[in-house]
Amino acid sequence: MGSPPGDIVSATEKPEVQEPTSSAPKADKAGETLPGWTIMRPLRMRGLKTKGSAAHSNGNANGVDRMGDLKTTETNVTNGSGNGPGGVGEVEALHEIRSDDELLGSDDDGASPRRVAAEDGTGDDGTIASSETVFKVYKRRWFGLVQLVLLNIIVSWDWLTFSANSSTAAEFYNVTSSSINWISTAFLFSFVVASPVVVFTLHRKGPKTAIIIASILLLLGNWIRYGATKAGKHGNFGGLMFGQILAGLAQPFVLAAPTRYSDLWFTNRGRVAATAVMSLANPLGGALAQLIGPAWVSKASDIPNLVLYVSIISSVATIPSFFITAKPPTPSSHSGTQPKHQLRPSLKFLLTCPEFYMIALPYAFYVGLFNSISSLINQILQPYSFTEDEAGIGGALLIVVGLVTAAITSPIVDRTKSYLIAIKVCVPVIAVCYLAFTWAPQTRTIVAPYVILSVLGAASFSLVPIVLEYLIEITHPVAPEVTSTICWTGGQLLGGIFIIVSDALRASGANDGTADDHTDRPPGNMYNTLIFQTVLALVVVPLPLALGCCGRHHGVRMRRVDADREAAERRYVANGGEVPV
Repeated sequence: MGSPPGDIVSATEKPEVQEPTSSAPKADKAGETLPGWTIMRPLRMRGLKTKGSAAHSNGNANGVDRMGDLKTTETNVTNGSGNGPGGVGEVEALHEIRSDDELLGSDDDGASPRRVAAEDGTGDDGTIASSETVFKVYKRRWFGLVQLVLLNIIVSWDWLTFSANSSTAAEFYNVTSSSINWISTAFLFSFVVASPVVVFTLHRKGPKTAIIIASILLLLGNWIRYGATKAGKHGNFGGLMFGQILAGLAQPFVLAAPTRYSDLWFTNRGRVAATAVMSLANPLGGALAQLIGPAWVSKASDIPNLVLYVSIISSVATIPSFFITAKPPTPSSHSGTQPKHQLRPSLKFLLTCPEFYMIALPYAFYVGLFNSISSLINQILQPYSFTEDEAGIGGALLIVVGLVTAAITSPIVDRTKSYLIAIKVCVPVIAVCYLAFTWAPQTRTIVAPYVILSVLGAASFSLVPIVLEYLIEITHPVAPEVTSTICWTGGQLLGGIFIIVSDALRASGANDGTADDHTDRPPGNMYNTLIFQTVLALVVVPLPLALGCCGRHHGVRMRRVDADREAAERRYVANGGEVPV
């Protein structure tokens, strides 16, 4: 550094910045020299101008790497190049932000991350924020991200274990298809029951505690399911349901955690992508269940092996949860240092925010519809003589194509911050897909369902991380776990209700295709269910399309991005720059 460790500016004392004509930093009242790490060279930024130049002590220069409209400052304490292994970059201007979230520095405690000079600013509560903060991201964040991915895969696999084999599972457990549907429905309702505890846990204890609780519940739930399946010739359906409920209680802990985790560990350049990876791992588990389930089960006696294999996989995936890091040693960005609202003020704000309803309601409806169609895909197609394998592939296409599309769209939206445009494009596409799927099974050709399900998956999965992150942006500093938990809870609750209603709308007769009379309405068809889904998908379309209208432009402002940008501008001014009026 430019000065000994003892020469640190007081947290309550505004550092003096050298005039452009000076050649050395000014001394404070005690005769101490301003630390070299607080001195920056003039920076060229879009929207910011530099007049003059600021000196730097001990020859340590601040390198500037300009990537498009993104300006990143780096400090290298060894050679001043800004490009060495010791360099640590941080977003300074957030007009356009990259999504590639490079590894900024090493995890070694001995490495010296860039120190940000004290800021004098007024916080949301009216207090003055003035302190020395170290911004840095750590490689270990990927370990927690991977663990959340694994848990989301397992919890979704548990949910849809019997979806593609509903007829075979009903035969093994000696129950009706409606009873098998209740396995999925109970799972979704468990989410709602656990949600208040999830919000409290994430808000007070953080993601690690939530991850450990979910892992314990998954271990117990899966092995109870297996024990119940092996209890007698037809198993014990009540025990199976109990194990399923325990696994369902685990889901909100890992499904609501990604936004909290990305806010804690990632910068603005990578939060959308990180949230997408963790959140969309949940439906990936559903896709694996749809594809692998039929491959492992050819007859009713194969069901116990299916449950056993899923239990073993879940055990392996949950063990690393106990070894992840609870939180980063230093914050990743300025917005990460800002105190979030407590639960009561957060809920009070959301209840009076029209934009929250206009986004959260369509999101909850579409998550509920997705849960319903994923659970019932086999029962929708089988009356028209489609096989369980074909239904499983259709469900997998719904998810896999969606995951691939989200992997493409998330970094683009992350970089351009075009959340609102993306939402207004995806919502109508989803509604049109549900409308088209109403008549897809009647074609009796597998191409039509496959194409429509693929497009539906692409639009639905692209919407998930965009909505979750955008809600955090426009409601900042509301705690991220509050908005995500409310949205997911609404989706799971509606999903359970939609499954119950859809089952009640089923036509009478055998629904396994054996009674197919080759008409448009064969026995056991779910045509009325498809109409019900279409009406729900269309009725919420106007809400997100009206965002930003009627003088409500301030309601769609990205507050978290603005907070980071304004903090960067204050640092820029404090270090000799000048913001044009």
